[in-house]
Order: sequence, then C-alpha cells, then structure tokens
Amino acid sequence: MTHQVHAFEPPERFVAGTVGPPGERTFFLQARGGGRLVSVALEKVQVSLLAEKLEELLSEAQRRFGVELPESSVSVGDNDPLDNPVDEEFRVGTLGLAFDVDSATVVIEAIAAGEAEAEVELGDDEVDEDDDDDEPDEDLDRLRVRLTPEATREFIERARRVVNAGRPPCPLCGQPLDPAGHLCPRHNGYHR
Repeated sequence: MTHQVHAFEPPERFVAGTVGPPGERTFFLQARGGGRLVSVALEKVQVSLLAEKLEELLSEAQRRFGVELPESSVSVGDNDPLDNPVDEEFRVGTLGLAFDVDSATVVIEAIAAGEAEAEVELGDDEVDEDDDDDEPDEDLDRLRVRLTPEATREFIERARRVVNAGRPPCPLCGQPLDPAGHLCPRHNGYHR
C-alpha cells in the first residue's frame, strides 16, 4: 500500500475548521496551495492541544534561538469557513511539531491513525535541530505544513476560536449545553 505525504511548504492557507452543527461538529485541518486542497479529520481535543503546543513551541524558539515573535494580532484574522469540497483524506492519529532553525519556520505533521492507535500525542514538541530521524510509521499518510511564526500565530488564534465556538458550557457543571438543555449532574439528573 502506498502512502502519501501531502506537503505544503508553505501553504496559501492552513486552518482548523469544522463541519456540522454544534454538538455534532467534525473537526478538520485544511491546507490549500498550488491548486491542491487537503482536509484531514481530527478530534476537538487534538485541535486544542495543537494550538497549546504551537504556542509553547513559539515561546521556546524565541527563548532558545532569539526568534522574533509577532504580537498577538488584534485583527480578527481568517474566519472564513473551510474551502469546499471538504473531503476527508484521512483521520489524524498523531501530530508532530518541530521548529526549523535554518528557515525559522514551524513544521507541523499530521499523521494518519494506524489500525491500532488513535491517540492524541504530540510527537516531538522539543525543538528539533535536525529532521532526519527515521519514523517508525512511514507507511502512514501524512500532511506536512511549514509555517512562518506569523502564520503559526494566526493558526493558533483561529484554532482557539474554532474550539470555543461550540456549544456553550453549563454554568453549573461545565459540560456542553444542547439547545434543549441537558441532564446536569449537579441537578441529580433533572433538566435545566
């Protein structure tokens, strides 16, 4: 079975987004560039973790290599929906991050879930000096994106908006509220 590496170095657009109503949303990472459009599905928690780990990676790059980081932008940034068609290329099992010192870019790899695993794991969240270690899962499809620190910051901010745009949390238990309310554990199962 041949595997595919979808590389966008750099993409014209790289965003996290969703399809479907709150409560039934499917999360995607989507890269566009050179006339190609690739969408990969992942869990909400993976999007949230990716934003968090990218933030740490940028801070680490600044601390260790003096990389100039853009300020958090006040502008709203890219709020457009995902580009159509949203065809799921694969479901993400592992996310790997690295910082390329030579080009001062962030490299994100979304690797397809194998049959056995679908864990949320951020591969190398250390800052990699070199990138030639052999990966054990080379037979899996992957999406590789290379972003500038500015583009990384925009991705983080949009990813956080996307994650937070779901159902509002219940003020009592913090679980997501459905439009019809929900069975709140703090109310012994009575609807709120």
